Amino acid sequence: MSTVKNFPTNGRRIVSRETIRRPFVFCKILLSVARLAMLRGSAISRLRLTTLALALFATLIAIGCGGEKTPVVTPPAVTVAKPVMQNVNDYLDFSGNTVAVDSVTLVARVEGYLDQVHFVDGSLVKKDAILFTIQQAQYKAQLQQAVAQVAAEKAALWHAKTELARYSGLLKQDAATQTEVDHWRFEEESAEAGLSSAQAQVILAKLNLSYTEVRAPFDGRIGRHLVNPGNLVGSPGQQTALAQIDQLDPLYVYFTINEGDLLKLRTRYKDTAAGKPVGERMLSCYYELANETGFPHQGRLDFAAIAVAPTTGTLQLRGVFPNDGTVLPGLFVRVRVPLPEPREALLVPGDAISFDQQGEYLLVVDAKNVVERRSVRAGFQVGDMMVIDDGLQAGDWVIVAGLMQAIPGAKVAPQQTTLTPPAANGK
Repeated sequence: MSTVKNFPTNGRRIVSRETIRRPFVFCKILLSVARLAMLRGSAISRLRLTTLALALFATLIAIGCGGEKTPVVTPPAVTVAKPVMQNVNDYLDFSGNTVAVDSVTLVARVEGYLDQVHFVDGSLVKKDAILFTIQQAQYKAQLQQAVAQVAAEKAALWHAKTELARYSGLLKQDAATQTEVDHWRFEEESAEAGLSSAQAQVILAKLNLSYTEVRAPFDGRIGRHLVNPGNLVGSPGQQTALAQIDQLDPLYVYFTINEGDLLKLRTRYKDTAAGKPVGERMLSCYYELANETGFPHQGRLDFAAIAVAPTTGTLQLRGVFPNDGTVLPGLFVRVRVPLPEPREALLVPGDAISFDQQGEYLLVVDAKNVVERRSVRAGFQVGDMMVIDDGLQAGDWVIVAGLMQAIPGAKVAPQQTTLTPPAANGK
């Protein structure tokens, strides 16, 4: 039995001496048979046996000395396709966060004990809805006092006018002096001033009484109450925060744009809205939450900072979006700003793009079915395909399936297919 030795062979197969000698043993037997036929058989038999022996000998020599045959290598099969050429809308993507359009901290504007809380923590409230009530007895009494003072000043004014008229008549009859007339004129004017002051006190008393009812300044969502009923609020010299309320519709989204993208955006929009502020250009923008796709929320840009921050090289932008109250302030969002004027671009499946230390690349097949590594610069995503901005031609055959079997510089068996264009990117 032949055996294979288990020691380093440097890639060569090592067999036993018995395996090597076996063909030669058969050759010796055949030669002996041929020699015997030459000595004892007829001429025809000797010729036939000699021919048969030589044929078997040649076959054994070929089997014994030829060794193992080299296997035929079949090129691996891969699927190739030409890139899709399609009009696409360029866009810029950013990271941002949502911010309430209005956010107000409700405070007590008059001093008193908190009487009631009229809302459920975290609920939606309407504009002018009563949220807190501060004890009103003191301020109602002050209003009543101010109203009474107005009545007193009116009476004083009437009396001063009556006396002035009387003494003015007596002065004409030389029955009164000019000093007495001047005195009652002074009293009349003082009463008029007192009446005006008393009426102002009524206004202030009504205003303070209204401050005992803390109302919602706009429609929005209110947080939890920060002070419980029974506590003294509005003490002089300090502001007592009662709760915070945010307006959620519409909703702001703030994000920053770097200098390169800013210049690109300004160049593309320079002809369409030159000289107009951002808020007047009606530039559309979209956003999606972390668990959303397709940027379903549409709004517009309404603000841009007046200068680029020198420390970061970025400019702050803001978009305003309608909101049904479900999106809260402070959420992380992805923002997309589309650019005008669609352009023609080449698209390939995203799975066909690979990465290494040199960057992004595609595997293409040339006219000789040899795999070639092609460095490319990928753009944005359209559906499940990627835009290729540089490094690819429309007529190139790109390997889209069987990438694991394709090695740059090796031959493959390409099977051609046609890619399905993705839906147009309207955002």
